[in-house]
Amino acid sequence: MKTMTCKQLGGACEKEFHANTFEEISEMSKQHGLEMFQQNDKAHLEAMNKMRALMKSSNSNAMRNWLDAKRKEFEALPNHL
Repeated sequence: MKTMTCKQLGGACEKEFHANTFEEISEMSKQHGLEMFQQNDKAHLEAMNKMRALMKSSNSNAMRNWLDAKRKEFEALPNHL
């Protein structure tokens, strides 16, 4: 199991997510983001706007490159119980 924070995953806080795969941790981060969106959390909304801009970037590989970098960061983390 590995741990990443919301901030490490492009978010705005230090909430920790624990998962065995990058896909699992990405889904946890996404659900957290939806909760923060519903709460109209300003810091998270700003982080979401940055992600939205990355997705709409004229560099069509920008989002893929970002995801690849986060996946590599996750894979490099030590496993813990």
